[in-house]
Amino acid sequence: MTSQSEHDYLDAPEPRPERVVGETFLDVRDLRVHFPTDDGVVKSVDGLSFQLERGKTLGIVGESGSGKSVTSLSIMGLHKEGSARISGEILLNGQDLVTASREKRRLLRGKNMAMIFQDPLSAMHPYYTVGAQIVEAYRIHHDVSKAVARKHAVDMLDRVGIPNPKGRVDDYPHQFSGGMRQRAMIAMALSCDPELLIADEPTTALDVTVQAQILDLIRDLQQEFNSAVIIITHDLGVVAELADDILVMYAGRCIEYGTAEDIFQQPQHPYTWGLLGSMPRLDRERSERLLPIKGTPPSLINLPPGCPFHPRCAFGHLNGGASESEVPELREVGDGHRIACHLNAEDRMRVWTTEIKPKL
Repeated sequence: MTSQSEHDYLDAPEPRPERVVGETFLDVRDLRVHFPTDDGVVKSVDGLSFQLERGKTLGIVGESGSGKSVTSLSIMGLHKEGSARISGEILLNGQDLVTASREKRRLLRGKNMAMIFQDPLSAMHPYYTVGAQIVEAYRIHHDVSKAVARKHAVDMLDRVGIPNPKGRVDDYPHQFSGGMRQRAMIAMALSCDPELLIADEPTTALDVTVQAQILDLIRDLQQEFNSAVIIITHDLGVVAELADDILVMYAGRCIEYGTAEDIFQQPQHPYTWGLLGSMPRLDRERSERLLPIKGTPPSLINLPPGCPFHPRCAFGHLNGGASESEVPELREVGDGHRIACHLNAEDRMRVWTTEIKPKL
């Protein structure tokens, strides 16, 4: 007869191959996600492209309704069947998720890609303990006994900083505080060591100290697992803390893309200027009020002609009316730095150095 410890050893999953940093793992090409409604077609994502390497973090920022969460749900394959018209390509390690079957996407979720949802209380099942949900997620992808899976659940809760994990593993989601629920959600998402982790507003509704702990936790676990990470947020402070590259979305499109240093030190798009002007600064004395972006985001059913940002742009008059009639193409303005704007380089530099930068 074999002992329980021998059973556990036999049940343990084989180690996964080492992941290579710098290898493109996620490649999104011309993604379009449209929702037919009685009022018209909602173009939530309209021609989005980006790449993400293993071991790197991409921050996707923008106002509510810009298409950030729809993008993440499209990658995960979580849109309700028949509710969305999805076109383009989402290549995960070379495999197209848009054309993949529902069963194939289900098998990829958890082991190859995982998501930390914005509201863990509604994302987690209220009738099952936190430990039972982690155990279920783990056993779907690993042929192990319940005892091995439970031990793994306890280890994951301990790894994300939940005190007394052996006792809390049998608690229900409502018995956890907001910060502890978010940690439990991270433990569940990372339980199968995913190669891609998507965090959708991971610090919403958490107090500042807990926010910092959660961001540190995501960074530490990414380094440990060497995962590719997407942080989706409207908070530029969050992406400043974590992101290697930043994608700025507006009206379902990418309007600026670059390294975190480029976006914070040399932003090129008027919308990005507005986001930075709306961000409170604690590192310097500020004598003026925040500079909010005037107006409201456009309807995704009836987008304005030309540049979708032009009704709110204070500098549209500088391009001779092109912003009102022509949709700007995403073009490169530096090493990997791209923007979709009709302003020429001279006007952008002059406005940035004389009008925008001194006020930030």
